[in-house]
Amino acid sequence: MQPPQPLRGIIPPLVTPLRDRDTLDTAGLERLVEHLISGGVSGLFILGTTGEGPSLSYRLRRELVQLACKFANNRVPVLTGITDTSFTESVNLARHAADCGATHVVTSAPYYFPAAPPEMLEYVQDLVAEMPLPLFLYNMPGLTKVSFELDLVRRALDMPGICGVKDSSCDMIYFHRLIEVARQRADWSVLVGPEELTAEAVLLGGHGGINGGANLHPRLYVDMYHAAAAQDLQRTRELHAQVMSLAGAIYTVGRHKSAIIKGIKCALSLTGVCEDHMAEPFHRFREPERGLMRERLMAIGLLA
Repeated sequence: MQPPQPLRGIIPPLVTPLRDRDTLDTAGLERLVEHLISGGVSGLFILGTTGEGPSLSYRLRRELVQLACKFANNRVPVLTGITDTSFTESVNLARHAADCGATHVVTSAPYYFPAAPPEMLEYVQDLVAEMPLPLFLYNMPGLTKVSFELDLVRRALDMPGICGVKDSSCDMIYFHRLIEVARQRADWSVLVGPEELTAEAVLLGGHGGINGGANLHPRLYVDMYHAAAAQDLQRTRELHAQVMSLAGAIYTVGRHKSAIIKGIKCALSLTGVCEDHMAEPFHRFREPERGLMRERLMAIGLLA
């Protein structure tokens, strides 16, 4: 395995465009990939939380990986989520991703049976040994109920197959500790999930964001990253305020946690990028939520 190049910038976690609960919106996926690459993103992350990865059939996941890599056509790195309750299925999907041309794989802690720290370390060691691609650890304790503890991350420094961490814990103390750890490996990337924290994270040493709202307005997030990386505080503040406005508009239409993904998908549907069906157990916004989303997009200038 070649040493991975460190990733920097905005790497959107793609929604998975669906025509129904188990049928990919292929044309919508191609439009979405083009929309993001033309917006200047540094990579694409498929089958993450925003992509409803754990809710998709194994057949559809493999189809998505193959088509996303085809549409990206080696223009940007493609990161593939392999999180699963089954170790073997994670390995199988990683190998499929490598065959399709993906550049990295990403795993959060296996869910349902919560693993203790010693078990998590063994899991990561065993997984890395099977990986055909560089592996990102994805810290998402709000959904998996298990965190990649800092001691495990320090141990991961000695595992050449691991190339960094994506943190969606919303714990900035933890995030800053990750940055301290990552300084020991120049080839590592520490990326933040919540877009509301991306400007702060990059200003203080983080390497970029895997931000859901970038599906809709990639250039805004890319510009904010570059301003923060350049330590342009005034410009960063201005763009961060716009990101907060966008997030406030699209993430608060619904009342439940699923509203974030529904909101992004609904906005993409209204702007003509892709279909907004959801994988079960969720369903897309209906009227009047769709009408409210339309009003909010018009108010922030993303819809005429």
